[in-house]
Amino acid sequence: MKMHVVSVAVLAAVAFGSYAQAESDKPKLPPHPRLLLNQEGVARLKQRVAEQPWAVSWWKGLVHRADAGLKKPVELPPRGGNWWHWYVCPDDGTPLKLGRKLDTWQWEHRCPLCEKVFTGGDPSNPSRDFDGCQIRGVHFGYADAVRDCGLAWQVTGEPKYRDRAREILLAYADRYLTYPLHKNGGGSGIGGSRVGSQTLTEACWLILMAQGADFIWPDLSDTDRQQIADKLFQPAARDVILVHKIGIHNIQCWKNSAVGLVGLLLDDQELIDEAIDNPKRGYRVQMQEGVTPDGSWYEGAWGYHFYTIRGTWSLCEAARNCGIDLYGEQLRSMFDGPIRVMSPTGVLPAFNDSGPVSVAGQAPFYELAYARFNNPAYLPLLASRKRGEMAVLCGVDELPDATEVPAARSANYTDAGFAILTRGEGREATWLCLDYGPHGGGHGHPDKLGFVLFARDEELAVDPGTARYGTPLQKSWFRTTLAHNTLVVDEKSQKKTTGSCPAFGSADGTDYLVAQAEPYDGVTFVRAVVLLDENTLVFLDKIDGTKDGITLDLAYHQRGQWGELPAGKPWTPANKPGYEHLRDATIRQIDQPVHLPLPHKAAPEAAIVLAGNTPTQVITGTGIGRGLADRVPMVIFRRNTSAEPFAWAISLDGHVRDLQVTATDAGYDVTVGQPDNARRILHWTLAPEATSLRVD
Repeated sequence: MKMHVVSVAVLAAVAFGSYAQAESDKPKLPPHPRLLLNQEGVARLKQRVAEQPWAVSWWKGLVHRADAGLKKPVELPPRGGNWWHWYVCPDDGTPLKLGRKLDTWQWEHRCPLCEKVFTGGDPSNPSRDFDGCQIRGVHFGYADAVRDCGLAWQVTGEPKYRDRAREILLAYADRYLTYPLHKNGGGSGIGGSRVGSQTLTEACWLILMAQGADFIWPDLSDTDRQQIADKLFQPAARDVILVHKIGIHNIQCWKNSAVGLVGLLLDDQELIDEAIDNPKRGYRVQMQEGVTPDGSWYEGAWGYHFYTIRGTWSLCEAARNCGIDLYGEQLRSMFDGPIRVMSPTGVLPAFNDSGPVSVAGQAPFYELAYARFNNPAYLPLLASRKRGEMAVLCGVDELPDATEVPAARSANYTDAGFAILTRGEGREATWLCLDYGPHGGGHGHPDKLGFVLFARDEELAVDPGTARYGTPLQKSWFRTTLAHNTLVVDEKSQKKTTGSCPAFGSADGTDYLVAQAEPYDGVTFVRAVVLLDENTLVFLDKIDGTKDGITLDLAYHQRGQWGELPAGKPWTPANKPGYEHLRDATIRQIDQPVHLPLPHKAAPEAAIVLAGNTPTQVITGTGIGRGLADRVPMVIFRRNTSAEPFAWAISLDGHVRDLQVTATDAGYDVTVGQPDNARRILHWTLAPEATSLRVD
């Protein structure tokens, strides 16, 4: 390993000196395999694939893939791959589909929305290097093959699988250092990678390669091991991944796992220490500083929450196989937290850079979690899904009978910054989740005090979530405040901020919350929400600190289709981020309570109701949902600088016919008019020192 003597010395002196273990404290590593499985795990795997029906089908699939690969020559791509976020239609941002092959490493790429066909493979223009996106997949296909063949070799003992894994590893050892370093956006240098276009991609690929190599490592010659270590694993870990330092981040978790697995594969204590114990970036500090006490990953995006788990588990298992226990309370809480927060349909909100996340869809990782933490709360999720790879490799032999899923309840998670109001039974329950917490770092959205609403087994009030980062829509819609259910000032997006929840509780059997934030300089936004019953949510939105001439827009997006609306005029939105994507917009001036029917298949009588206490421009139209072709009805309540609060309601059964709001000495009274002249009055006290609610 002479080519790395200098870099190792520098790393040891600068990075490792304060936390490297003493020689006597270093654990003696067990024999290979010791990463994905140890010798005991291999024996258990052999037994399962011979006896357990749920393991047999997975095993047949693995052998089929491995055998299919054996029929093809190993032909590595001539270059590294491109960022998969670029694999979108340049016109409408829709993810592309692979078309027919044109030539070696060249394909057609089709947009399923506009049906255009694109070609392109110029690495100097990453946003149009569609061939490079497919080449990325080829590299990962080979990494999967190394792991599959390694597993097949361990179970069957057939040399053809060992030889195939060896052939791929040596091919990459011969080619890896010839691949230029390149970045997602073009150029080279720190942060770029060789097989991928960023260190995250390199880490994901390297984990699979290390796991596969571990299965055949004792069966390689000394020369093979030296070549693979010196020309593939060491330069990938040290010269590509380690030099790019991120801090507390989901990407760093993947990088730690890749570096740690290489260290455990090669018995390199410096790499093991770097991955686990680096005080700024290692696994332990990721758990200590990245996981909130509520059990959510700090970035506030549930997709990245589970992506972080995906990035850590391989290191945790490899360390466990080598006598190092990384299964601590913070990791356990990352499995417990989503179960507490999920909607009655088992879905987590699409907050920040995330789509909606089905917790049951994460069952493979709960197989691992149940095996390591033995929490019966995981069993209902596992019972709902067919057991697969993670169960075969890491799960228990038999799952106990599942207990009932606990009913959703109103709760306030102050560290994560999620406040939940819910009422009803099972999947039909009404459930609102409001986000007032930390911005979420680089994956945060400017959506403070925005919310989502599930009811009647459907997602009704939507957060659009995220698009692939390579599409302009990500900036012009998904990361704008207007795309969320919250306040926009002067048609500009909110600043990065963290809110608070000064009041949360129940009054006369009615659950409520009060959240506040300063999403614009000098502007305080207070949002009070009452879940009056399963069909009625009442909002009192108060904006303070505004100046003359400021435009206040309250935006709300709800699935369905606009019914017969009050007469209005066509409205042309400003050509600004967010607003430029509104369609079929109409505007009307309202100074009386207004009832806006918005029927949905699950709520045919649904409507939005606005109090008429202050003249308001009511703008209706459609915005973007999960993608450009997904149009979602939206309403904007617009006022110019007013100290009067917005009082409005979501009525799922249409029974709220009007709202009235009046100021009192203590705060505000909101009167909710229902059929047969019935009235409910919400007496709000909105003051920092005494926020409360009384319901008549």
